Amino acid sequence: MNTVSDSTVRCVGGIAHDELGRILLIRRANEPGRGLWSVPGGRVEPGETDEAAVIREMREETGLDVIPGTPVGNVRRGPYDIHDYACTVTGGTLRAGDDADDARWIDAETLIELDKGGRLAELLFVTLRDWGVLPTG
Repeated sequence: MNTVSDSTVRCVGGIAHDELGRILLIRRANEPGRGLWSVPGGRVEPGETDEAAVIREMREETGLDVIPGTPVGNVRRGPYDIHDYACTVTGGTLRAGDDADDARWIDAETLIELDKGGRLAELLFVTLRDWGVLPTG
């Protein structure tokens, strides 16, 4: 189901880390948050499960194939009820696509720089920190 209520849109995101401990982020090509770096993800389509939506969104936005794992956390941003899942990358080639104009593995130092420069999605750094999924590399 893609809506929680008439005014709330259910969304998913995928949180993936590479072997160096970097986190996968995309720079949003469209609103909301155009030009800001965020976790890849998007709306759950009608009749779609969260798992299927994570797989689809990660493939569309990053070119990577993933296996969604455990829920990491959820946040509410305006009308969006976002449920993020830990993901394991199983294949594909990293490239920006769909709603992303860039996709990269981001290390801890770069994430801090993006946060200080106001280039991360609203409260992303704090949320990732609180969930214990900041990059370690």
